[in-house]
Amino acid sequence: MLEKESFFELINRRESCRKYQDRPVEREKLEAMVEAARLAPSACNSQPWSFFVVTRPELRAQAAKTMQDLGMNRWTDQSAAFIVVVEEKATLSATVGSKMKSQDYAQMDIGIATEHLCLAATAMGLSTCIIGWFDEKKLRALLGVPETKRIRLAVSVGYALEDRVREKKRKPASEIATFLE
Repeated sequence: MLEKESFFELINRRESCRKYQDRPVEREKLEAMVEAARLAPSACNSQPWSFFVVTRPELRAQAAKTMQDLGMNRWTDQSAAFIVVVEEKATLSATVGSKMKSQDYAQMDIGIATEHLCLAATAMGLSTCIIGWFDEKKLRALLGVPETKRIRLAVSVGYALEDRVREKKRKPASEIATFLE
């Protein structure tokens, strides 16, 4: 069983990495990341996601370029792999629930699954960065994602160049939590 301290160590070590070693990521580790995402909870067990794992060098380089509009994300050229997160059709019950409650459960589910990917990577000694800035049309065409589906996120994956954890700058709990006792 995972101890409380181990879990908090894991989430403290997980950070957005933008400097990677020139080293490939083992397929087994990428498969384990996808397995962690597959096991993520989702509204009505809808699992509205699919993952495109990009490791082929020429395809990876082209994918990185789709994330570099307007001078953004130049560092993606260093990524050993990308896991592109595609929104799939939600189940009828999740879709109806989303409409009735004005909540986008599919996007929430995708966020949870993506964080599962990232925590699994961290547990295996990998680093990640979740990317929301990309040319969706170009990335869709490059990967063969149907036009009827949305690419929601891309996750860069690799081995961090530096083996140190930056201090997290977050709001204090007193600013974000209200305890009603």
